[in-house]
Amino acid sequence: MYQSYLLIDLGDNPDRPRPGRLWLRNRYHVHQRLCMAFPSASRKDGDNDFLKPYKPEEFANGQVHVERASDSGFLFRIDIIPNGRAVIIVQSATCPDWEYAFHNAGHFLAGPPEVKRVNLPFEHGQNLKFRLLGNPTRRLSKCSLGPDGKPIENGIGKRVPVPDDRLCDWLDRRTLSHGFAIDKETIVVQPGYLYINKGGKGQGRRLRSARYDGILKVEDLVRFKEALVHGIGSGKAFGFGLLSVALLKKTIGE
Repeated sequence: MYQSYLLIDLGDNPDRPRPGRLWLRNRYHVHQRLCMAFPSASRKDGDNDFLKPYKPEEFANGQVHVERASDSGFLFRIDIIPNGRAVIIVQSATCPDWEYAFHNAGHFLAGPPEVKRVNLPFEHGQNLKFRLLGNPTRRLSKCSLGPDGKPIENGIGKRVPVPDDRLCDWLDRRTLSHGFAIDKETIVVQPGYLYINKGGKGQGRRLRSARYDGILKVEDLVRFKEALVHGIGSGKAFGFGLLSVALLKKTIGE
């Protein structure tokens, strides 16, 4: 796997242009720009400098980028960092071509993209630090109740946000199928919502979000590696699902 770090200048002066901040507000546009780093062969051969205008529908049928598969595709997450900046972390199965993706949009970046090969030596029973931005939702059943305690009419099958007090349970229920267990004593959850506006006009919609930080234990190496490659949960085109892990620092005496 490859991991990329794109530093975005959000701008701290409201009286000056802040293209990076405006760009990050529309996750559709962020996803489309990131797709350009994985161009299909036909796209790059026909427009090596990426000067031709593109149409949004081209992203759905693979004309612009390589379609997601076991050996291709990517996940990403936007993390806000100090000093008025943000970093986009991109994890991909193939090496991205950021020069191709941003050669006509360098004003979004606050520095050159960094790319490194990721090859952590995972072991069964290993403890790792992790971060995940999830899109916790649940599907209503005929027994689902509303805030007033009464059954919700015409709500069967509808997806709704998971309430704050169930966010840790939402992740815990998914860990077994993804080959790891979480240490609930270490989990810190930051609930929230992301605003999505696909067309840029009219009303958009809110997506439930929750950032999880803590420690996990690897239980099944095959399933765990699949979770790293394919992500967890829904909303991956909007920056959800990327499971980032890091080795725990050893303490003195270990």
